[in-house]
Amino acid sequence: MSLWKIALRSIQQRGVASLLTMVSMALGVTMVVAILAIHGIVAESFSNSTQTGYQMIVAATKGGKLQVTLNTVFYLSSPVENIPYDYYLEFLPQQQRDRAFEHSLQKELHDALWQPMELGAHLTHWPLDFSALAEAAERNWDYRPWIQPFINQKIAAWEKGRPTRYGRLVEFAIPVCLGDYVGSHRVVGTTPEFFAKLRYGSGEGKPYRFAAGRNFRRYTKQHGYFEAVVGAVAARRLGLKVGDTFSPSHGAAEEEGGEAHHHRFTVVGVLAPTGTPNDRAVFINMEGFYLLDDHAKPLGDTSGLTPTRAGPSRHDEHAHEHDHHDHSHVPPRVLPVEQREVTAVLVRAINGPVTMGLQNKIDEEDAAQAVLPMLEIFRLFEVFVNPIKQLLVALTVMICVVSGISILVSIYNSMSERKREIAVMRALGAERTTVMAIILLESIMLALGGGMLGWFAGHSLIALAGGMVEQMTGVEVGFFSFAPGPRLLEFPWGGHNMVLRVSSEAIIIPGLIVLAVAVGIFPAWTAYRTDVARALSD
Repeated sequence: MSLWKIALRSIQQRGVASLLTMVSMALGVTMVVAILAIHGIVAESFSNSTQTGYQMIVAATKGGKLQVTLNTVFYLSSPVENIPYDYYLEFLPQQQRDRAFEHSLQKELHDALWQPMELGAHLTHWPLDFSALAEAAERNWDYRPWIQPFINQKIAAWEKGRPTRYGRLVEFAIPVCLGDYVGSHRVVGTTPEFFAKLRYGSGEGKPYRFAAGRNFRRYTKQHGYFEAVVGAVAARRLGLKVGDTFSPSHGAAEEEGGEAHHHRFTVVGVLAPTGTPNDRAVFINMEGFYLLDDHAKPLGDTSGLTPTRAGPSRHDEHAHEHDHHDHSHVPPRVLPVEQREVTAVLVRAINGPVTMGLQNKIDEEDAAQAVLPMLEIFRLFEVFVNPIKQLLVALTVMICVVSGISILVSIYNSMSERKREIAVMRALGAERTTVMAIILLESIMLALGGGMLGWFAGHSLIALAGGMVEQMTGVEVGFFSFAPGPRLLEFPWGGHNMVLRVSSEAIIIPGLIVLAVAVGIFPAWTAYRTDVARALSD
């Protein structure tokens, strides 16, 4: 009979005591596995999610940098304040800025002042009295922000052909508008460049792919401005597929009191899974986002000019046509620049050194703040998360040590009952080292049995807590989610860097063996020193 089988029979003889010993060990291992796995998966997911293809987020000064990161990258916090659209235009090339200002009240007031006969063509969507409009424009026409009588916030004067402030320093700048929901999923108003230019994942990143359909477009005859792309997780949970329509709710999920918009967006694409927070979001064309109710920045009420509503009236005239997807007419007027705002701008500078200089330049001004998302997540983990993790791991290691001591006590207490058994084995020819090995094998089997039970219980706990973890962090975890470990080897393969790593959970097995040997050595030594003659006579 092998030594392993003898050790197993000995454990079976003390079934209740052995089971309780393994359960105590399993509790410690359960806590270690759960903490390592959940913390490691969340930390790595947060780190990977900040590698999005852009280095900087430009947002309003109200609100902390961490809040901006959580809101813009992970869609976890609530937007606090917006920045004017014309400030976003300062990150674009001069030609793009000029094209954007073709759809502005400043441009139309300029044309109305110098070409009054064409007033009807320029202001068909703006029900204002021309005499009051021309008088107000003429009073303020001096190349300063002369549009002030019509708006609540200061904006830069339109200077056609003027180089933008940051355009030469930026590779691309993508606007993001937040505030609406579809079910419990955040709605992100943006431009088609979001999926065309951004990348996700470590290294050089991977381009976004579509499991079905295509990227949304700025305007199509079939759907107008109302096209959407849905993340993989959001599509599965909301039951959306290409061709389906939905109505976002304003400010909160509809079941939480949010008011549903009457316009409907058509799903034209479903993203392939990326493992990032974008899987849980719903992306809509920003032009359609602006045309939704209460999304236009209100205009002022001065100089005898009283707008009937915030937003172009032609939008209302064609609302019914939008809802029925009849867009054979000429594209409707978009929202003027002065009535637009963005929650944040995703910026990629032309190189690393420029990024730091651009951040300093933006922060020196009062208009906005520049946030480096990777730095903010690093600070979050270094200051708050890692110390808590270290404390919890220390506590769970102490639990495992206490469980190991219980193995020692259990085996040592059984030695007085097993002296005659050991003496018989010795009398039949077993060596001292053989008896000692059997006791050590018992200790190892108890520790490994408790460890396997604890591993199963730990991953079951991870699966049960998966919903709460995802709700709080946006990271999906399940039973087969293993704690990531250190990189052991990295090498190029197929144009990408392949990384070989072993889960940190792998240290549990050798750790338990070492612990079992350490606590089993004392009772094994006691068995080694058993006096055969005295034990047989007793």
